[in-house]
Amino acid sequence: MPSWLQLMANSFWSLLSAGLKFTVPLAIFSFIFGLALGITLALVRLYGPKPLKLIGDFYVWVIRGTPLLVQLFLIFYGLPSAGITLDAFPAALIGFSLSVGAYSSEIVRGAILSVPKGQWNAAYSLGMSGSQAVRWVIFPQSVFVSLPPLSNTFISLIKDTSLAAVITVPEMFLSAQRIVSVTYEPLILYIEAALIYLMFSTVLSQLQVRLEKHYQRHIVH
Repeated sequence: MPSWLQLMANSFWSLLSAGLKFTVPLAIFSFIFGLALGITLALVRLYGPKPLKLIGDFYVWVIRGTPLLVQLFLIFYGLPSAGITLDAFPAALIGFSLSVGAYSSEIVRGAILSVPKGQWNAAYSLGMSGSQAVRWVIFPQSVFVSLPPLSNTFISLIKDTSLAAVITVPEMFLSAQRIVSVTYEPLILYIEAALIYLMFSTVLSQLQVRLEKHYQRHIVH
């Protein structure tokens, strides 16, 4: 067996283990928390009082307008100057969740606005209040519209978790860096890490397609 292939075989389980223990959980929890924040923000920015709308708009503007890497540095390395010290994983979780919250807010807001106004009128004609119309008529229809971009956000998040290496989260990319520091084979190890990220993304892409088909059948029936 060639030496490069032997190296990839020897390091594969270390990289995959780091991916399953840290990369995937970090992405999943960040997405869940971020999506909850994003839905709340979208509703506030659409239907909330003006002061809260302004706060929500400002938050989205700041998060979308600054690099994620800078945000992670501010949380992990900057906050200790203000007396707030966080471990690496919680800091990364907060950073990624805040980022997902801003982007998913725009996705959900756009999906809600895409629902025809006639659906509002139909809900009101059935005696629903505004909140009931959003909950039972508007929001369910907006879910299908938002599924593809939200799924893409999650897939991108899987790849973005590699940034957590810079704040010492022992996820897959940091694991690859540590092996490189011993083997001095950056090309082989980084290619292998990229292939594992590609494997994760491919699986998620297939799940996205199935989820969209399932939800489409549910809507049709």
